[in-house]
Amino acid sequence: MDRTDVDERIRTLIEPSNKKGVDIGDGTSFAGDLEFDSLTVMDFVAAIEDEFDIIISMNQQAEIETYGQLVDAVCRLQND
Repeated sequence: MDRTDVDERIRTLIEPSNKKGVDIGDGTSFAGDLEFDSLTVMDFVAAIEDEFDIIISMNQQAEIETYGQLVDAVCRLQND
């Protein structure tokens, strides 16, 4: 699966949580731009793990601050 496919699937998953209708790009931050609280992040990560059948470790989650970083991380985890 290439980055474009991963991007499209994650955009579908993020839509219900994007309450302000933020235009999402690689530099969009979860805490700042989307105003995700910790519970929203946990639910979102769980949805991504289910969708892609991967595990995102707590250490990896701590390093992911932007949408682009998330897409790249999912791509890497799928190829491992």
